[in-house]
Amino acid sequence: MNAAKVLDAKGLDCPMPIVKTKKAIGEIESGQVLEVHTTDKGAVKDLAAWTESTGHELLKHEDDSGTLKFWIKKG
Repeated sequence: MNAAKVLDAKGLDCPMPIVKTKKAIGEIESGQVLEVHTTDKGAVKDLAAWTESTGHELLKHEDDSGTLKFWIKKG
């Protein structure tokens, strides 16, 4: 998937992955994709809830050997 920006939030605990994601999504254009990498297991629920409440779209997420990767389309 083609991401306009990749955010490395590995090693950060809640709420920092969300805080960093919010900042990074503000740096891309509407319709572009942000790729987020984190090791915080709570991010699966947190990012899903955050995207839903902010009008962005969680396109996909996967677990790549302990690194959770998310692709978020800016609304």
